[in-house]
Amino acid sequence: MEQVLLTLKDEKMFVESIFREKDVENEYLYWFSVQGEGRKNVEESQHEVDKKHLEYWYECIDEEFPHVDLETKVVMIPEDVRKAMV
Repeated sequence: MEQVLLTLKDEKMFVESIFREKDVENEYLYWFSVQGEGRKNVEESQHEVDKKHLEYWYECIDEEFPHVDLETKVVMIPEDVRKAMV
């Protein structure tokens, strides 16, 4: 986790959470993130932990399953935290 946290600065990733849903037949992962503008994509990263992340992704994530970006309706971040994120 220490190495992962070091990569977040390059990605301008302020918050990243991964949720897991598992039923009898399937397992799903959901990502929630808050990122700044002008970020590096994980594919461009030189961090070893990101390279491992991509190996896992290509091995385990079903690219045929539709990717959905949900439309943001409300963001509730206190002003002092929002200022620190700039």
